[in-house]
Amino acid sequence: MAKKKIDYTELSLDELYELEETEKLRLRKLRFNHAVAALENPLTLRQLRREIARIKTEIRARELSGNN
Repeated sequence: MAKKKIDYTELSLDELYELEETEKLRLRKLRFNHAVAALENPLTLRQLRREIARIKTEIRARELSGNN
């Protein structure tokens, strides 16, 4: 089942920071679970890392545009 894509440009900066923290926590938990027992779908780790990267990219783009 595909996860609905989030448009990060519509979120506020505070929401992006909050979402980044929750996704990082989720990734930490998944990594721990994967170390203890194999995940059903290990590709979820890759997908989650990429989602975090997308969030960080949007945050950085806003920081750079705010400085100009």
